[in-house]
Amino acid sequence: MNLTPELITFLVSTLPVSELRGAIPLAIGVYNLSPITAFIYATAGNIISVSLLLWLLEPLSNYLSHHFYFLNRFFAWLFEKTRRRHNHHFEIWGSLALIAFVAIPLPMTGGWSGAVAAFVFGIPFKEALPLIITGIIIAGFIVTLASMGILAIQYQL
Repeated sequence: MNLTPELITFLVSTLPVSELRGAIPLAIGVYNLSPITAFIYATAGNIISVSLLLWLLEPLSNYLSHHFYFLNRFFAWLFEKTRRRHNHHFEIWGSLALIAFVAIPLPMTGGWSGAVAAFVFGIPFKEALPLIITGIIIAGFIVTLASMGILAIQYQL
C-alpha cells in the first residue's frame, strides 16, 4: 500500500500517543511537507479522532458499566478519585483549564486526554468539543513553530 505523506500525517495525528505532536514533526522533518500542509492534515486528523472519542465515551462507559460489575466499580472509583484531585483546577480556571490542558504540548496531555478529562468532569459534548478543538489548534501552532525551529521547546525529566 502506497500512502501519501499527507495521509500518513493525518493517520499519525489520530493516534492517542502521538497525536499532532508526533505528526507535525514527522511531516515537516521526514516527509518535507510545508508547515501549513502539515498543520492542516495533523490538526484535521486529531480533531476527527478526538470528536469520535468524545462522542463515544459516554455510551461505551454506560454499556460497560451496566454489563460488567467490576468495570462499574472501577469507573466509579476512577471518576471520583480524578474529580477529587483535579476539580479545583476546573473550578478556578473553568473552560480555560480544558483548553490549556489540550494546548500545552507536554506528555500525557492533548486532545485524547482532554476528551477523557471532559468526560470524567461531566462537561457536555457540545461544550467540550469547541474547547478541545481550540486547544488542538493552539497545540498545532506551537508544535508547527517548534518543528520549524522558530520556537524552542525543551522537555526535562
